Amino acid sequence: MSRLRDALERGEFVITGEVAPPVGTDMDAMQRSVETIGPSCHALNVTDNQGATLHLSSLAASRVVLDMGFEPIFQQTCRDRNRLALQSDLLAAWTLGLENVLVVTGDDPRTGDHPHAKGVFDLDSTQLLAIATGMNEGRDMMDRDLAGGTGFYIGAAAFPEAEPWDVQLARSVRKVEAGARFFQTQAIFDMEKFARAVEDLRPTGVKIIAGILLLRSPRVIDFINNRLAGLMVPEPIADRIRSAEDPLEESICLAIEQARALRNIADGIHIMSLGVDAAVSRIVSEAGIA
Repeated sequence: MSRLRDALERGEFVITGEVAPPVGTDMDAMQRSVETIGPSCHALNVTDNQGATLHLSSLAASRVVLDMGFEPIFQQTCRDRNRLALQSDLLAAWTLGLENVLVVTGDDPRTGDHPHAKGVFDLDSTQLLAIATGMNEGRDMMDRDLAGGTGFYIGAAAFPEAEPWDVQLARSVRKVEAGARFFQTQAIFDMEKFARAVEDLRPTGVKIIAGILLLRSPRVIDFINNRLAGLMVPEPIADRIRSAEDPLEESICLAIEQARALRNIADGIHIMSLGVDAAVSRIVSEAGIA
């Protein structure tokens, strides 16, 4: 059983982090990131061409994380592969010893560094969740028996602050019905909206890991507000970072405050440090999380 699954099912408050595979084959920077973040986390998300930009595959990078002695969460997007390739990669992931998988639809390639790339989107994340669940039961999406199935702990993305919430809630419930056992959320800024989401989703039994995004500079805030669909940094928070004498230090203090608040609501936190890897252990420690 994966460490992440074991901790969540025992009711332990979990910490997950995020690492980006390199743009190339030199693993040094990613390995340094893993070594810095890993000791503070139960598991590490390994992103899949995040932001629709080219990186080494999540499949290969996840295996590197595992070989380093840390637990990866293999991220798989629907954007770049058809249903044959998606199923093939899931089988490969299990064969390589990857026990956690996070299924997401993926960003539009027009927003990335290959804007003329064709988005595949043969399946959406809910359909892929159902396929992964079927593989855990020993069959492919055509309901044919596999010569050896999988045993993934399956996760998906959730968007507690997106409106209208009734629509998002219905989508989240469908993901749980398709096989999601945990959610990692988009960055959380509004604790009341997040608490509402947790209350509404608790009856499903799904575990909810709340996203904390390190707003390390005003430039990051501008990028989020102008380029990332469905996510907006509230003006009071944006003003706090922009007006700070040291925006990075202020963003770390904000993340610590968020972690303290979320500790009483969520099943865990997912820290997206945006390259400020040393901040992860500080956030965990100063938030009082064991």
